[in-house]
Amino acid sequence: MEEVFDHLDRLKKTERRVAMATLVATRGTGPKKEGAKMWVGEEGRILGSVTIGGCVDARVIEESELSLASFEPRFLSIDMGEEDAWETGFTCAGTVDVLIEPLDLTDAEHLILNLYRIARAEAEKGKRVAVVTLLGRARSKLLVFEDGRTTGGLGDATIDAEARETALDLMLKRTSRTIALAASAEAFFEVHGPEPTMIIFGAGPVSMHLVNLARETGLQTIVVDGRPRFATRERFPQVDELLIGIPSEIAEALSYTSSTFVVLAAHDYKYDIPVLKIVLRTEAAYIGLLSSKKRGQAILKFLEESGIESATLDRVRVPTGLDIGAQSAAEIALSILAEAMAVRSNRTGKPLRERG
Repeated sequence: MEEVFDHLDRLKKTERRVAMATLVATRGTGPKKEGAKMWVGEEGRILGSVTIGGCVDARVIEESELSLASFEPRFLSIDMGEEDAWETGFTCAGTVDVLIEPLDLTDAEHLILNLYRIARAEAEKGKRVAVVTLLGRARSKLLVFEDGRTTGGLGDATIDAEARETALDLMLKRTSRTIALAASAEAFFEVHGPEPTMIIFGAGPVSMHLVNLARETGLQTIVVDGRPRFATRERFPQVDELLIGIPSEIAEALSYTSSTFVVLAAHDYKYDIPVLKIVLRTEAAYIGLLSSKKRGQAILKFLEESGIESATLDRVRVPTGLDIGAQSAAEIALSILAEAMAVRSNRTGKPLRERG
């Protein structure tokens, strides 16, 4: 989602006006998620796509040119048969809904541009924010902050209140989606925030598998270890950052947001205790300690006797991971990531068949 800011920066250098096409809903499984964008510039420059090319993107380009000519928003709902669906990356026939909004990149007071500026600033501070657009009235927008504050409006206090609560829920799930609100109104919720990151202290076998799995789910990854023999690119070819040094000193220098997941996998008291003292002071969304229950309780007791409140220590998930009967390093990594994903989505981690 955050490439929207980069695209805007690039377009401002070459275009005066641009049409922003946003995929707001899909029925049928496709390669792009809600929130995917295509930009069509007045001078013909095209960035991004709402599918993987083909007839849908071609139609969006055509409609974007019409939107720029009239400088009015347009809404497309494109039905696809089985053949069209496969050509555009969808596994079954369905419908694609696309909202097209013209932007004047030279207008310093443009509503949408101002909202994105605010969204970008919040993301850079480690906060999440949702831009809510009332479909059918695309010029009506509400910005919802992570702490519940709002700016703008959708033209109705009841709809604004419902949209605020819905946005807060979607921010927890980090999901962009079109949802029906009161009075048959539909709104698209576009969630922005910092890139979710997993910081792993300890470069052992579990960490190797955890990095690979985390990358597959879209997490940025950082591995920290004081042992150069273990913290190597050969062992961690997919890791985004590999930091070698005294773990507590590195932990102190790192930044932690509500999108940060921390896993302590060194299984070493002299690593675990100093690092825990640091990360427990942060906003990290998840703190997991790879340990037996007995050893973990001993560490927590030591930290409590050091002056850390028990309510704060409750944030530490020890043993880390869900109970899936994990034995191998790969299975343990899977259980840890599963628990982190449950926390990320504000879910319990219980079997899907038990959901109400």
